[in-house]
Amino acid sequence: MLTFNDLKGAKVELTFGENRQGMEARHVLVVLKHEGKWLVTRHESRGIEFPGGKAELGESIEEAAVRETIEETGVTVKGLIKFAEYVVETDPPFCKAVFTGIVESIEANPVLYETGGALWLTDAELDQCQELSFHMKDAGMKQIREWVETYGG
Repeated sequence: MLTFNDLKGAKVELTFGENRQGMEARHVLVVLKHEGKWLVTRHESRGIEFPGGKAELGESIEEAAVRETIEETGVTVKGLIKFAEYVVETDPPFCKAVFTGIVESIEANPVLYETGGALWLTDAELDQCQELSFHMKDAGMKQIREWVETYGG
């Protein structure tokens, strides 16, 4: 487990596998690498980040991961693997499930929500990006990317 404070000062616990606090994940983050490039999007207020969001009422976190990726990037994913969870100690605290998977299809002209669509960045481009959201700069992101590089789809 990795414990750190995010750039907004909230305590975060990142575990690979199930979280140890037993909190149900209702937020999702999807970290994909396809043909040597990371799938990211430009959120209208936060900047460049991996797709993700919150599960809607009655929706599983797997369904939320697929939906959020489509809505934010136009990319459909399959073969999802939940490999990590974040517990973020805000008020109220929440748990975010981290997924990877395989690109099934890429919509040429997607209808997008809250973002500028899919951006595909190499490792170097992502490492040097000056527009990263605060989520992308936290202490756990390096380990998440390494996990996807080593074990991901």
